[in-house]
Amino acid sequence: MAGDAALRLGLDLIEIERIRSALERPRFRERCFTEAERSYCDSRANSAESYAARFAGKEAVGKALGCGVRFTWKEIEIVGRPRPTVSLSGKTRAWAERMKTGEIDVSMTHSKGMAAAVVIVRVEESE
Repeated sequence: MAGDAALRLGLDLIEIERIRSALERPRFRERCFTEAERSYCDSRANSAESYAARFAGKEAVGKALGCGVRFTWKEIEIVGRPRPTVSLSGKTRAWAERMKTGEIDVSMTHSKGMAAAVVIVRVEESE
């Protein structure tokens, strides 16, 4: 039926230590995170936790959209406090528009060693 919507789910879990190691590599931050994301994460006491949660969030968005690693990391931006929001650009935004997606909800968390994110995307179903 036209106008109906489906929900798509994306989930990702990553070890914080893996991201902490990646942050030591040249250009990892600049390749994977926007300036706003870097500014926020670098302001946190344990920046690796925040980077890991956002990295998981980007992966979860890609999974929910069904484009996986076809996006570029910086085309999915996760910003805002206290409730983070997702902003898309470039090819990833065009992909989402073709899918007729609505708002993208993201929830991120981290504990001592792991970071996780869950994403829900509303997609208009076609006839």
